[in-house]
Amino acid sequence: MPITKSDRVAGEFPYYGASGIVDYVADYIFEGDTLLVSEDGANLLARASPIAFPATGRYWVNNHAHILKFSEPTTQRYVELYLESIALDEYITGAAQPKLNQKALNSIPIPVAPPEEQRRIVAILDETFDSIATATVNTARNLQNAHELFENCMQSLFDERGSGWIERTLEDVCEITSKLVDPRNPEYLDLPHVGAGNIESKSGAVVDVKSAREEQLISGKFLFDKNTVLYSKIRPYLMKVVRPEFSGLCSADIYPLVPKVGCVDRNYLYYLLLTSSFTEYAIRGSARAGMPKVNRDHLFAYRLWMPSVKEQAKLAVKLDAVGDVTQRIAEVCNAKLAALEELKKSLLHHAFTGQLTANKAEDMVEAVA
Repeated sequence: MPITKSDRVAGEFPYYGASGIVDYVADYIFEGDTLLVSEDGANLLARASPIAFPATGRYWVNNHAHILKFSEPTTQRYVELYLESIALDEYITGAAQPKLNQKALNSIPIPVAPPEEQRRIVAILDETFDSIATATVNTARNLQNAHELFENCMQSLFDERGSGWIERTLEDVCEITSKLVDPRNPEYLDLPHVGAGNIESKSGAVVDVKSAREEQLISGKFLFDKNTVLYSKIRPYLMKVVRPEFSGLCSADIYPLVPKVGCVDRNYLYYLLLTSSFTEYAIRGSARAGMPKVNRDHLFAYRLWMPSVKEQAKLAVKLDAVGDVTQRIAEVCNAKLAALEELKKSLLHHAFTGQLTANKAEDMVEAVA
């Protein structure tokens, strides 16, 4: 029987919806082994996570998931894997809210193999996917370790307090000299524009940059050049900092910091803004309702011990070298993670086109892992 939202209380049974625990109108209770298939949501097209997942025992399901029952556990797993192997575009309706209704789900043709063949395919895929999962976890751990090594190295250099180091505030060593300009002015129309969304977290990379004309900007923007360090004041935990190698416009939600001559090396300032100690400080000063932001007074009040500008430049060169190694490791790890994901898709394709054997699966895994 349906249960309304007002009837719900916390309990021992899991609760499932189209994409996990969600708030919808009516719920139903089920018991036994079933396969739950998402009925709607962006994940139907993005496939960022499986659209079909098994449930067992006693549990609640809202009316945004289909419930499929099978007489054989192997057949359930076989159908689950098949649904993950196919594109669903032709069965999905709705643009703003993609939907896989019951009629469309029932129309999906399933290549039902004999029970023995189903067991063979499921056994090969499950064993192979276990190997892929292990390789994925190990690769992700290597990637995390590389980033942590770099971050620890960076923080350790800023935690030092050698002979001749002087305590400063950010206001002592850098400033914001740029004024807001109108991006519709002809002299600014074709300048590249950097917003917070164009800055990758922690990496210092800028992506998908377009001109003011292309973005049809109308609100005021800051000018910056190659001497500037750009720091996004929105959600400081994202650690979005850039050393631009070009001149352009930046969002008013970005601070264009100009190093004061003889006070701070530009590259040193860049790494300083990426340290965990500065980020923790920035987060403490950004608590507010809605969007967390670092205000200018809090930013410039940050205190730290600094060596001479000459020593700062040397330390920045060291960090550049460590960063280059970290970047190469990251590229290798990310390429492997992408290859492992593609391998799963390839294995599924081979399995449901009659091309998969245990030896072939092993060879495919070895080629990637």
